[in-house]
Amino acid sequence: MDSSKPEVVTDYPGIIRVYKDGHVERLIEAEFVPPPTHPKTGVSSKDIIIIPESNVSARLFLPKPTHPNQKLPLLVYFHGGAFCVSLPFTPKYSNYLNVLVAEANVIALLGIALVHPYFWGSEPIGSEALNQDGKAVLDRLSPFLSPANPDNNDPRVNLVSTDGPSLVGLGCRRVLVCVAEKDVLRDRGWRYYEALGRSGWMGVVEIMETDGEGHGFHLNDLDCEKAKDLITRLAAFYNRDMTSNF
Repeated sequence: MDSSKPEVVTDYPGIIRVYKDGHVERLIEAEFVPPPTHPKTGVSSKDIIIIPESNVSARLFLPKPTHPNQKLPLLVYFHGGAFCVSLPFTPKYSNYLNVLVAEANVIALLGIALVHPYFWGSEPIGSEALNQDGKAVLDRLSPFLSPANPDNNDPRVNLVSTDGPSLVGLGCRRVLVCVAEKDVLRDRGWRYYEALGRSGWMGVVEIMETDGEGHGFHLNDLDCEKAKDLITRLAAFYNRDMTSNF
């Protein structure tokens, strides 16, 4: 055995590998796409560093203006990857946000849209038991993401658990939850939607389910009709309550 080879503590095949010396290897390649103006949508973008010490960064997208006094809603987008893989600069997310920003004219925080959100818990609900492969991945990954809660009941992820935060004080007026029929996370999204609706929160919660599709399907084919339907629904949600300034 090669003693110089670092010891693997935890291996999540195809996702992430954790070594005993503390370093982490992300196994999903994150190709970098530069931020020029998108030729198809006219959306311009630029990269910024938020916290230089830890290299926390973001990509800003600005739609092509149609009027000098036009008001634009602000969209803050947190990309997928279970909080441990991927970047906002990859082709998948850059292409998606270019299309979404162009349609929504997005650049206040009135609402929150949760698209295939990562909610989880220790006890299976709904159809989760039928998707053993997907459930096994999340059951193994959750303790790594939240080592202080190895039982998969971190209240930041299992928001409807007994230890979860009160939903009554959610700081926005509207919430849209988007789920996909074949996503192992589907029932958790529905559960959050139902819990928020009966919590006493004074806002409006909506849900959209895409039939016959799995987790993140829209990122893989932005031109399919179901992806277009999802983007159209999101764009309408972001622009609701925006008043004209001209």
